[in-house]
Amino acid sequence: MKRASSPIKCIPLLFRLFFAGSVLFAQNTQVVPPRFFDSAPAEHGDIRLVVCQPSTGSIKDLMALKEQGLFNFNNVTVIGVYHVKEKTDYTEAEKFVRENNLEWMKFHGVSAAIPIQDLFKKNACSAEFAEIFTKSDGLIFFGGPDIPPAVYKEKTNLLTIIEDPNRHFFETSFIFHLLGGYQNESFKGFLESRPSYPVLGICLGAQSLNVGTGGSLTQDIWAQIYGKDNVEDIIALGPDQWHTNPYDLLYPDLKLYSIRMHPILLSADGKFCRELGFSPSDRPLIYSAHHQQVKRPGKGFQVIATSLDGKVAEAIEHEKYPNVLGVQFHPESTRLWDASVRHKMAPEDKEPISLKSILDQNPPSLEFHKKLWGWFNAKLREEAKKR
Repeated sequence: MKRASSPIKCIPLLFRLFFAGSVLFAQNTQVVPPRFFDSAPAEHGDIRLVVCQPSTGSIKDLMALKEQGLFNFNNVTVIGVYHVKEKTDYTEAEKFVRENNLEWMKFHGVSAAIPIQDLFKKNACSAEFAEIFTKSDGLIFFGGPDIPPAVYKEKTNLLTIIEDPNRHFFETSFIFHLLGGYQNESFKGFLESRPSYPVLGICLGAQSLNVGTGGSLTQDIWAQIYGKDNVEDIIALGPDQWHTNPYDLLYPDLKLYSIRMHPILLSADGKFCRELGFSPSDRPLIYSAHHQQVKRPGKGFQVIATSLDGKVAEAIEHEKYPNVLGVQFHPESTRLWDASVRHKMAPEDKEPISLKSILDQNPPSLEFHKKLWGWFNAKLREEAKKR
């Protein structure tokens, strides 16, 4: 007669069965990302603005622009487009949209694999990039972390911090499909068919526009442009050379704001002077938070604003496509428009101050930001009318 199996010997088998069942259950209950463009008709009556990196913070920034009347959301649908392998958990943003009844905000998650060697050629995302472009009227690339230098074929500096490579793979490949680039000069970008399609890159977004078209980046401004490797020497440069706040590194106990407001120099032949009505003598203050910048411009791009010493690129525009602009600053931040939010920025500050008051007290800074958003909004609507 066969001896009964020991209960102890059965435990590993039960565990394996339980584990296998759990994996199967998890696979069958994975959250399917929203896919707005799958069912969105090409012909539609609304204005469609695509934004990459549609985090809760990005959505709050858009809400602030709407509340301040800086961006006209009448008849606008905003579609947040992202790759499902990005670091950000976009289910939190979806929850925020539901809880706040933001009917104008939709999402579209892309899941096709996009390895680094396939970024700048036809790849598994190409058809989806084309559909998103065809069914939309404009696009914003928001800010974020450092792009892996391997994307622009350089070694990685010790001061570069790589946090979200899948986001960068997705966005730089999308940009290449939109604009083309030095990586493959025979490739025809989508804007060949719609050259007035507006694209705005903000901070990282400006760097992504540059890298996506075959340009490169300075991986650390203070070390590589100014030759400084300690905070005290950076402070001695003076605040016009601060693109983030160095005091924040020295005085963590004072809880100083890490952002820096500093003036920029406008090119006489650039969009800000040529189209928005500013003069090369104007010195608008901008909200700055970066340690990298455009080094070698990508295909079709030229620098149209710099730091006061001319060493750091603050804005780029496309020479062929008139409504493609990258700004190395943050015109979208809610903190620029909310006077109740105040910060101390230096150890000698007696009282905190709002960024809004800084803009107000330093003309034409506030007008500069308003006209920037007015320009983008107008171009978005013009593009929708053509369609």
